[in-house]
Amino acid sequence: MGKFLRGVVGMKRQYLRTSDLARAAGVHPNTVRRYVDWGLLPPVKRAANGYRQFTQHHLDCLRVARLIYGAVYASRAIRLSAYPVIQQAVTDDWGGALESAYSHLALVQAERMQAETAALLLERWAAGAPVDATQQSLSIGQVARLLGVTIDMLRNWERNGLIAVPRRADNGYRVYGAAEISRLRVIRMLSSVGYSQMAILRMMLRLDSGDTTNLRHSLDTPAPDEDVYVASDRWLTTLADQERVARQLIALVEEVIQSRMTR
Repeated sequence: MGKFLRGVVGMKRQYLRTSDLARAAGVHPNTVRRYVDWGLLPPVKRAANGYRQFTQHHLDCLRVARLIYGAVYASRAIRLSAYPVIQQAVTDDWGGALESAYSHLALVQAERMQAETAALLLERWAAGAPVDATQQSLSIGQVARLLGVTIDMLRNWERNGLIAVPRRADNGYRVYGAAEISRLRVIRMLSSVGYSQMAILRMMLRLDSGDTTNLRHSLDTPAPDEDVYVASDRWLTTLADQERVARQLIALVEEVIQSRMTR
């Protein structure tokens, strides 16, 4: 693919057309025009006849932008982390782009490690390892302060079926014991590292049915009746894909730098 893309500029024309870039990147010509308007490609000169005059620099930037924006949207933080690579490519600072690409890889790897660690905590807890030593019953306000979450968040988790909380017989107030607090710690950690409520609910339903096996798979595999799902519904797979894209981004920037040195 790389050789083909660079072969485009081997044509006799001094400049590339919109259609040349579109064909090389496998996109519609309107996508190329939008990328120019959005600042994802450098400003483009026009010939006397009004046609845009693209160069190899534009093609290189298009390849970078397509690699980033063509991937599944994972999260705002991951997308923002990759954006400096595009900005530096547009300004022709490929050394800076390479540094940013490595920083982006580090962020994705950190996100993936956090997700894996949360899944490990889940598996340990499901296997019977204690995750909390609280012995007295607590109110919803006390639990919120203990876990550093809001009361509304605790109510939302209960409303969406992630946890069932017993209530006092005399006044109907919620009572959180060691089992509930332990479960909430697992839910909070899974939520904080990016797993969706649907993924957590899917896994908890499996656990509550008595099946403590393959919980990690359940976290990462939407059920057949989940017709519409987002990246965080299969977070482990999404992060693995993002790491693969981050490594491809590094290889692409290194390829551009090498080609500049050999021109």
